[in-house]
Amino acid sequence: MIKIDKNKCVGCGKCVEICPGNLLQIKNRRVEIRDVRDCWGCTACVKICPKNVICYQLSADLGGAGAKLFANDEKNALKWIVKFPNGAEKIIEIDKNQSNKY
Repeated sequence: MIKIDKNKCVGCGKCVEICPGNLLQIKNRRVEIRDVRDCWGCTACVKICPKNVICYQLSADLGGAGAKLFANDEKNALKWIVKFPNGAEKIIEIDKNQSNKY
């Protein structure tokens, strides 16, 4: 499920535009989700957010309860950052030029 840190949101609206389920909206210059239960978990909003305001909360079967998944979209790479509750981080880098090769 996605989590939103409204205090860090700058209200750019990129996440609202990209959400395939039309689940996000801007209210009072901050993003919020209409109903988190309707989220598909596609992570499009996580990847597009320039301020890491939106993360994907990982369940126990996806990396451990409490771990959060963020993304940094760079020119040639997509970097997934997993932040664990104990402060540890793991970075998974995907080369955009090779990601659809297979």
